Amino acid sequence: MVGGQGESKHACLAVVRLRGTVNVRSEVADTLAMLRLHKPNHATIIPATPTYLGMLQKAKDYLTWGEVSEETLARLLERRGRLQGNKPLTLEYLKRLGFESFLSAAKALTSGKLTLKSFPGLKPVFRLHPPSKGFKKTVKKAYQEGGELGYRGEKINELLERMM
Repeated sequence: MVGGQGESKHACLAVVRLRGTVNVRSEVADTLAMLRLHKPNHATIIPATPTYLGMLQKAKDYLTWGEVSEETLARLLERRGRLQGNKPLTLEYLKRLGFESFLSAAKALTSGKLTLKSFPGLKPVFRLHPPSKGFKKTVKKAYQEGGELGYRGEKINELLERMM
């Protein structure tokens, strides 16, 4: 189950940190650090394993997550992917690893065959902009209650598009 909402056909999740660092409990701060989400508007891609799902539940008051589509992940890699030295992720780099396009790399990530660690030199965090047109209401409520936090399923793709 993903976020307690049913079975997932995806092997990876997109996680975005929305809230800042003030008054964060130490165990939640440690969880956010383990996810490598040190600042607001940072995102990462993680496998949908029970261990990671437990980490998401621990930090649910600071994060939002959901199943990322291949197309959105390909655009995220192309627009916001960075290599060591803050160089942009290029198609030439992916071709050296055996991928013909950003979409083929995204398919390998969403199928669970690879993780972000499988790409040598790729930074595991995507630095995003605040969403265009802002958040719909408050960032302090769960997504199901009309806020922005917690599990949002396929709707994470809309948020990521607005933040790229």
